[in-house]
Amino acid sequence: MERTRLTLAGAGKIGEAVVALLDETGDYALTIIDQDPERLRVFRDQGFRTRACVLASAAELVPLLENQQFVISACPYHLTPLIASAAKQAGVHYFDLTEDVESTRAVKQLALGAQTAFVPQCGLAPGFISIAANSAARHFDSLRDVKMRVGALPIYPSNALKYNLTWSTDGLINEYCNPCEAIVDGTLREVQALEEAEEFSLDGVTYEAFNTSGGLGTLCESLAGSVENLNYKTVRYPGHRDIVKVLIRDLRLGLHRGVLKDVLEAAIPMTTQDLVLIFVTVTGQKNARLTQETFVRKVYAREVNGKLLSAIQLTTAAGICAMVDLMVAGKIPDRGFVRQEQASLDMFLGNRFGRHYAINEEKANAPGTVAGSRRAA
Repeated sequence: MERTRLTLAGAGKIGEAVVALLDETGDYALTIIDQDPERLRVFRDQGFRTRACVLASAAELVPLLENQQFVISACPYHLTPLIASAAKQAGVHYFDLTEDVESTRAVKQLALGAQTAFVPQCGLAPGFISIAANSAARHFDSLRDVKMRVGALPIYPSNALKYNLTWSTDGLINEYCNPCEAIVDGTLREVQALEEAEEFSLDGVTYEAFNTSGGLGTLCESLAGSVENLNYKTVRYPGHRDIVKVLIRDLRLGLHRGVLKDVLEAAIPMTTQDLVLIFVTVTGQKNARLTQETFVRKVYAREVNGKLLSAIQLTTAAGICAMVDLMVAGKIPDRGFVRQEQASLDMFLGNRFGRHYAINEEKANAPGTVAGSRRAA
């Protein structure tokens, strides 16, 4: 059987995870492109086809996408319009991981009249969280509140921020600084990042949650007119938000994002010993009674194809790989703009990549390793 031809743009940490997942199946013929020759050498030494590209223009990228069927962008959000434009010109299906609202709007415009699919925001949040929330909402006769909470957290917090860098620093700063969408009393509004803090407990652990940008994806459009209140908040350990507000607001580093990035990357270490917490609560009328239902997942680091992937690597990469796989199988639309919530939760969790969300991994005692699994309650 002929393998699906797929180009991955971006050879960073998430790119590594995408390659590990797709390569394990044997069903995808992968090409990796990046502007860093050292990053490409790692993949080339493993036998993958690589192409160097500085990603300065869509015209430069189009020839590299010839004869391909799919392109995945695991690049910084500011490259999203460029890669999506090249995908349209080359006639290949486009998928990305961006959390940036303006970039997604650009992708939506490119999708108009396209003969191929444009599927942005395919990671964790935005991404899987919209699938989970939309599927839960469909069980109600009418909706009052949909609350979406997601956090990528260190298992062993040991600094004042109670946080370790687990993914793109640029993306993290974007979430903390940009306006956030929400539906409030039936009206679509912009709310301020880092505000509306709350606390909740799960399994004996207290967490805080606060507004951040981008996590809702396109769900505001999908649920407009049918829900009173819809919001997304990032989960952290208590105290994190107050320190971040000092940096971004009081010290005004939100106006100097390059400086803020340098500070965070110099002071906050990366970790693979993390967990991803997903917490969705839906309230509304069901069978003439006010009812609340909650969807919860905890995902830990796991070894895939001989490589240990952090929880955020795994969930982000599994999200986009599942959406590609579902399109190959003909289970989601293959033309125009495709929203995450067009995939059902059962469909997603039944996919070989989506199953990584269906299992909670128990962390092992030994650092950097994971133990056996159990089915999520």
